[in-house]
Amino acid sequence: MTNPHHTASDLGAAAAQQGHVRSALELPRHGAPNPSSAAQGTSPGSFALAPEVGGPRTFSSPDTPGMPAPSAKTAWDFMPADWTFDGTRWHAPAGFVPVTQLEHARLGLITPEMQRVAERERHLTPENVRDEVAAGRLIIPANKVHLGYALDPMAIGRATKTKVNANMGASPVASSTDEEVEKLRWAERWGADTVMDLSTGGDLDACRDAIIRASTVPIGTVPIYAMIIGRKIEDLSYADILESLLHQAKQGVDYFTVHAGVLRAHLPLVRDRLIGIVSRGGSLLAKWMLTHGEENPMYTLFEDICDIMRRYDVSFSLGDGLRPGGLADATDAAQLAELQTLGELTERAWRKGVQVMVEGPGHVPFDQIEYNMKLQRRLCHGAPFYVLGPLVTDIFPGYDHITSCIGATAAAYHGAAMLCYVTPKEHVGLPKKDDVKQGCIAYKIAAHAADIALGIPGSRDRDDELTKARAALNWERHFELAFDGEYARALHDEDLDVDTDFCAMCGHDWCSVRISKEIQEFASGKDLASQRAKVLRSPALSTEQRQMLEKRGVLPPEELHRLATKTRVALGADQGKAACHSDLADETIAERIQEATLVGQALVATATAP
Repeated sequence: MTNPHHTASDLGAAAAQQGHVRSALELPRHGAPNPSSAAQGTSPGSFALAPEVGGPRTFSSPDTPGMPAPSAKTAWDFMPADWTFDGTRWHAPAGFVPVTQLEHARLGLITPEMQRVAERERHLTPENVRDEVAAGRLIIPANKVHLGYALDPMAIGRATKTKVNANMGASPVASSTDEEVEKLRWAERWGADTVMDLSTGGDLDACRDAIIRASTVPIGTVPIYAMIIGRKIEDLSYADILESLLHQAKQGVDYFTVHAGVLRAHLPLVRDRLIGIVSRGGSLLAKWMLTHGEENPMYTLFEDICDIMRRYDVSFSLGDGLRPGGLADATDAAQLAELQTLGELTERAWRKGVQVMVEGPGHVPFDQIEYNMKLQRRLCHGAPFYVLGPLVTDIFPGYDHITSCIGATAAAYHGAAMLCYVTPKEHVGLPKKDDVKQGCIAYKIAAHAADIALGIPGSRDRDDELTKARAALNWERHFELAFDGEYARALHDEDLDVDTDFCAMCGHDWCSVRISKEIQEFASGKDLASQRAKVLRSPALSTEQRQMLEKRGVLPPEELHRLATKTRVALGADQGKAACHSDLADETIAERIQEATLVGQALVATATAP
C-alpha cells in the first residue's frame, strides 16, 4: 500500500523503478492524514494542514495569504475572577460545584457526555474532548433536563466532524405541533445533528415541549420569538426577557440564539444596505433600541442571562443579528462590528462558565468565505462557528439549498464547525417535509465533503467501500452504502430494474466500469468482498419510490409509470426470469436481446408516446 505521506517525487521514483512512467510534480502536502483509514486507492490524500488537536488549527485548511492568524487565546485566558492558578493548574473556590461541561473540563473531569462524544467521534479520545471543551473550541449542548429524556450527547467544534442543523417551526399561517414533531423525526432520519425550533405561531410552548421530549438531538431556540407573543416588541421589559429564558431553560432547550451583539452604535452602519437587517431577532431588537433610546437589552442583561443558562448548562449560540441578507451587503462594516462584539461576549460567557458558539453570515460571495471564517477564529478565540450557508449567489430562489451548500462546503473547509441548512423554501415559504429532506441532504453533502478535504481520519472510508461496490457492479451493495439508497435505487430501476453488469446510461458495449473489470491487469472491480451474484432482479418500485420520482417534476406521473415498468416487461422480469447479459453465457445472444428489447422498445415507446 502506498504511504499517504510520500511526495510526488517519491512516488515518481518508485514508479520509475517499477518500469512505469510517472509525473514527478510536487504535490501541496501539508501533513494532513489520509481521510481513508487504510489509505485505499491511489489518491495522495488530503492537502489540508496537519491537525493540531489541542491547538488553534485542529483540522484546518492552509491559509491563503492575507488571512487573519488564529487567536493566541482560549477559554483558559478568560477564567472566573474567584478561580486561582498555582502555576500548573486552575482551582475553583472552596465549595464550588461544577455544573456545565466547560466547568467540569476546567477541573480535568471527564463527564459521561464527553465519553459519549468520544464514542461517536472515533478519531478523538475522551481526554481530547475534555481538553477541547476546556479550551472553548468545542461545546456539548446538553441541557440537564433534556438529558433526562432521549438526548444522545454530541459535540460541535473543529476537532469533530462537521455538524448540520435543521430549522423548523410553526408559523402564524402554517403547520402545527404534530407536523413539527414529524418534521423533527424526518430531520433526524436524514442526518440533522441538531434542530432549531423557530416557531412563531400556534402554541409555541406546547410545540417546544413536544419537540424537546421527542428529540434525540440537541434543540436550539431563538427565545425572543416567544417573548413577544401577545405583546409588541416596544413593550418588552427586562423582567420579561429573563422570565422567558428561565422558562425555556427549565423545559430543556440545549442552546439559545441570543442577539446580544447588535449595539445601538451599529445601527447607522445598516442605513445604506440594500436589504437592511434580515435577522428577525436583530430587527426586533433594533426597533426596541430605537424606540427606547437605550442599549440592546440582551447586551445589558448579558451577565444575568449567563447565570440562567449556567444553571441548566444551556449553551450560547451568539446570534448574528446584522448578518448580510444579500451579496451586496456581505463583509460590511455592520457585520464586522457585530462580530467584534461577539468576540467580547464570548469572553464574558466563558468567565461565567457558559459554553459558547458563534453564529455567522448567510450571504457571502465565494471569494470572501475563507476570510469570514478565519476572522471569526481570531476575534472569538476559536469558539465554534455556526454558519447559515452561506449563499454564494442570490438569483436562484427555489434552489437556495444548492446555492448555499456550495458556500457551506467552503465554510466548513475553512473553519466552520456547524452548518445551518437551507431548504428549497428559503426566502419563499415555510419548509414542508420534503423540503426538510432536501435541505438535510444538501448539507450532509457539504459537511462530508469538507471532512474528507480536511483529512479527518476515517471520513472517506464509506466512500471507498461504495467505490469498490461500484467497480464490482454490485448494485445492491452500492445502494446499501448510499446515503439515500432508496432514492438511488428508484432512479436506477426507473430505467433498468435488473441488476446487470452495466447501467442504462452506457448499456453493455459502452460500460467503462464493466470493461475495466474485465482487464486482468487492473485491480478495478476485483475486490472479493465487493462481489455479488451474477444478477438480481429488484422488486417493482414502491409507492414511496414512485412518489420520489414524481416529485422530480420532469415527467408526468403516467410517463414515469411507463418508464419504470417498461424494462420489466421488455426483459420478461414479470415472468420470473430476466433476459440480460449477466444471465447468458453467449455474449452474442445477450447483445442481440439488449438491442431488440432495451433499445428497440425504448425507441418504439418514445415514437408512439402521446
